[in-house]
Amino acid sequence: MPNSPATDIADPPGHLPYRKDKGKLLQILGVGFGIAVAVGNSISVGIVRTPGDIAARLPNAWLFIAVWFGGALYALVSAFQLAELGTLIPSSGGQYNFSRRALGDYAGFVVGWSDWISTCGTTGAVGIVFGEYSAHLFPILSSAMRIKFTGVAVIVLFALLQWKSVSMGSKVQSFTTLLKGLVFFVMVVACFTMGRAAHAQASAVPSIAFPTGAALITGLLLGMQATIYTYDGWDGVIYFGDEIKNPGYLIPRAIFASLASLFVIYLMINAAVLYVLPMNQIAGNDFSLGLAAQQVFGRYGDTVFRSIMVIALFSSVNALHLMGTRVLYAMSRDGLFFGQVTRVNKGGTPTAALFLSALVGVVFAIGKFERVIAMLAFFFVTNYMLSFISLFLLRSREPQADRPYRAWGYPWTTALALLGSVAFLVEAIREDRANSVLTLVALAVSYPVYRVLKAVSSRKPSASI
Repeated sequence: MPNSPATDIADPPGHLPYRKDKGKLLQILGVGFGIAVAVGNSISVGIVRTPGDIAARLPNAWLFIAVWFGGALYALVSAFQLAELGTLIPSSGGQYNFSRRALGDYAGFVVGWSDWISTCGTTGAVGIVFGEYSAHLFPILSSAMRIKFTGVAVIVLFALLQWKSVSMGSKVQSFTTLLKGLVFFVMVVACFTMGRAAHAQASAVPSIAFPTGAALITGLLLGMQATIYTYDGWDGVIYFGDEIKNPGYLIPRAIFASLASLFVIYLMINAAVLYVLPMNQIAGNDFSLGLAAQQVFGRYGDTVFRSIMVIALFSSVNALHLMGTRVLYAMSRDGLFFGQVTRVNKGGTPTAALFLSALVGVVFAIGKFERVIAMLAFFFVTNYMLSFISLFLLRSREPQADRPYRAWGYPWTTALALLGSVAFLVEAIREDRANSVLTLVALAVSYPVYRVLKAVSSRKPSASI
């Protein structure tokens, strides 16, 4: 069993001492936290919508399951690379650190800025979904204003819970993720034990013809793209490199354990949906989990499903706050944002970064930023691509650097992960040319913003209090 972040244990060989000084990040987190933040962040509204999208393109049970294996395989190949980078550069802030060290400040700025904004945007989106599900459970909250207020309230609540200390944020994350896992497990068990009648009906429905030739290849590519987005978050531990005890030992274990957990959970959820629903009811349905719950629980199904999602979204909001805060803190620490944002309280919380991250999340929750989020999807794929390029460059430039973990299969698995990222980026651009053009414009505009922020932040030395 992973050790709880709050539990004192004997230090493994090579363990660095805890940093307990006021004003610094505290090295008190363990592999259990790494798994909790990854699973808590990843399992969200994506698993609700993705099965319907995939089934619409691949209306065959074997192909449907195959793309989940394909997405997991791509994530595993990527995990080999990020595990090495995460142990080579064990700094809080995520992939920003890798691109900055290998490609320079501007590349780091683009990765960090897009990662932070997309994380805050996701926080706002999850808050709104929380408000919408809550409104179905409690009709008094059903007005548009109250839905937004509920979304904002949950964003602010979890920011306040983290404000005291990173230990409190870790405990909240572990508890909410465990609760999320339990409710989904109950849902899966219920489908297989109480859904036999629904299974018999689903088995009697004729199969749907699935595409062949070029259409099949396109369906597989887009289906895998959807699963890759849904798996995204398995690398959550790399956002906390400064705060993980013995990062060279624990970061790879947290990454691979997180990915394995997500794979098993997603496989069980999709198997349960396929058991109680025919493919023609899953295809194109962005509410297939809810429909499965209705088949199992009857008229209480909608209430059960929405209750599960409300509970599940708690850990997502908490994880997004934790991760976004570390990205902004890291950029400020390196002089790419205002130095005052490096402020850390004695509990190890970067309070200024947390305040700004929560504030931007609230702005997203009360506004309409669908196009911005769509544009940032391109940055999401690009960030992975730049990380794989960074691994090649750092292996070449720093061959003697201490690497507690080395990517399995390098350079072949690294090249495979890079080519996969390029292929999916090309497909994303082909499918959404309008937003791809806007993304290129945003990239061009980011350079003068980078120059201004770097100039302003370099006027005074960063100070932690």
